[in-house]
Amino acid sequence: MEHADTAQLAALGGALGAVLVLLPGGRAARPLLVAGLALLAAVELALAWALGGGLLDRLSGATGAAALVVGVVAVIGVAAGFVRWPAVVPLAVLVAAPLRPPLSFDSSSTFLVQIANDGRLGRLLPLYFVLAAASTALGWRALRGEDLRALPRTIALPAAAFFAFACCSLLWADDVEAGTNLLLFFTLPFAALLTTVARAHYPDWTPRWLAGTALVMASLFAAVGLWQAATHKLFFYAPNLAASNANTEYFRVTSLFGDPSLYGRHVMLGIGIALTMLATRRWRAWPLIGLMVLMWAGLLFSYSQSSMIALLVVTLALALATGDGRIRRGVAVLAAGALLATCAYVAVQVADGKSLNRITSDRTERVQDATRVIERHPIVGVGIGGQPRASRRIAHSDRPTPNFVSHTTPLTVFAELGVIGLALYAWLLAAAVVLIWRVTRRDQALGLALGASLLGLFVHALFYSGFLEDPLTWLVIGLAAAYSAAPLAAERRPEVAAA
Repeated sequence: MEHADTAQLAALGGALGAVLVLLPGGRAARPLLVAGLALLAAVELALAWALGGGLLDRLSGATGAAALVVGVVAVIGVAAGFVRWPAVVPLAVLVAAPLRPPLSFDSSSTFLVQIANDGRLGRLLPLYFVLAAASTALGWRALRGEDLRALPRTIALPAAAFFAFACCSLLWADDVEAGTNLLLFFTLPFAALLTTVARAHYPDWTPRWLAGTALVMASLFAAVGLWQAATHKLFFYAPNLAASNANTEYFRVTSLFGDPSLYGRHVMLGIGIALTMLATRRWRAWPLIGLMVLMWAGLLFSYSQSSMIALLVVTLALALATGDGRIRRGVAVLAAGALLATCAYVAVQVADGKSLNRITSDRTERVQDATRVIERHPIVGVGIGGQPRASRRIAHSDRPTPNFVSHTTPLTVFAELGVIGLALYAWLLAAAVVLIWRVTRRDQALGLALGASLLGLFVHALFYSGFLEDPLTWLVIGLAAAYSAAPLAAERRPEVAAA
């Protein structure tokens, strides 16, 4: 990487920016918040320049400058809308979070982007646009003196510490380019996502609209997946999936995603929300059951084992949380039965001559490769984004680096950030659970929906990458932060009546 030193210097600025946007609270902190948002924007530009590709050179040209002006005007226009209606921010993030238009950055293109080829999807461009507008609106609101909700210290401290340490790890990263990509496209944008969602407004209708939007989107994904299963036509896919579908008896679908497991994750989350609404009687039973049948059918054709396991865990957890003693005993029996059945299946497959690595679709070997990295770099790891390359180097393999991604988030964190990063990750998760518990005590349906979503994302990421790189993770944490910090409408009514 040609400008590694620039990227590392920018990463230090990103660490400071993340702290400034997450920790401040109260009127005295408004200048710090604005400074943090401005610093994050500057760091993003610096990281983009460090990656190379001539982006800034293209922007200095007439066409690039015109495209930049149009983009800035569009961001300011949407930001003005968010300033007037800040309650729309979490809904906009929810809608934009899964969308990856088939566009890729190309500095040689007139408009800096081009259509991706071979069934590939591009970056989270709609989400980045929403976050740019939401961050601008948040700074705008701070500058005009509006009272802004502070993030609860319960989550602000671990989140700021984790983001800052992840940024600083680029200083010793084994793969600076991969780490720069992660900081540019995921880590720092999601620090902005967390702070903007947590500081949005939340009128009474927000939970209903969030739940309804999530159900509509998951149902749409499932319907597209069923159409693909019937026609055997995919919109987006990786080359290895095309080869797999051509050489196996079953046909895996991707819906509007590039990977069956990623598609399965989003449908699984929709089913979890529907189950929560059904268990808490927040909507009529038959429409919810109909949507769950549609989503389950769509999930089936993803053949995503990670999504199925996550759904099973979420279903058992909801039954345990909302059921009586008889249901809880049944959940315990089902969980034990599922564990025994899994062990029996593995034993039969091994006795039949299959290796454990083959049974787990190469997951065992990937875990072993990541564990070797942890053994050699236990304290601070190999830096953000460095685990796949470090695993490949230790294995002395000439296979492509993506084949060494661990697909197990805690292991990836341990390998890249060491025991210090793993402790910060555990602190972040524990803080999120505490916030969700507080929300559940005040609004059972909302708290259970957030808990089911976070649990589903966590379990899915034990078998497939993407817990920290999924914007929905930070959306859930941001919602939990907001609802645990602000009184619900039902709690405010007595004060209004007394006045």
